[in-house]
Amino acid sequence: MTEIRTPRLLLRRWYDHDLAPMADINADPEVMRWIDDGSVLDLDATAEAIERWEDEWDEEGFGIFAVELLASGELAGFAGLSVPEYLPEVLPAVAISWRLGSSFWGQGYASEAAHATLEFALQDRGLDRVISIDRPGNEASENVVRKLGMKPESETAHPLYGFPLSVHAIDLTEFEA
Repeated sequence: MTEIRTPRLLLRRWYDHDLAPMADINADPEVMRWIDDGSVLDLDATAEAIERWEDEWDEEGFGIFAVELLASGELAGFAGLSVPEYLPEVLPAVAISWRLGSSFWGQGYASEAAHATLEFALQDRGLDRVISIDRPGNEASENVVRKLGMKPESETAHPLYGFPLSVHAIDLTEFEA
């Protein structure tokens, strides 16, 4: 089983008992504000997402990690890698993403999890390049992207909702572990 430990976090595959806390995170309008059209996700939609993430692990050898706090065992959210098939103009690419419950914001967990995920992508999985796709104005996410050392690459629009998206990238030669 693929796991990554950081000083405060365990990034791991998904367990059945993760469904309810992840559904609670996905049901928070503040958390979902910058995701797609801002709609919250219910328990069934969260279960479907986790199933897709687990399938991607099996198909690609990477995927979305559950992010657990080492100190308490709480599920804080997710961080991981996926192929952004909804945005064909960036393909072939692997994108890094993260989503944490609002009670875990402002403590550096997203940056810690994202950095560990990026290191996993470039050093363990042998990817040459990783992108991030963010909505301009999401300052917290933009801050994590800067901390990762990712550079602006292009601007595009979400194919379903039309809002602007920023694509940032980093390659193996630019990454500092």
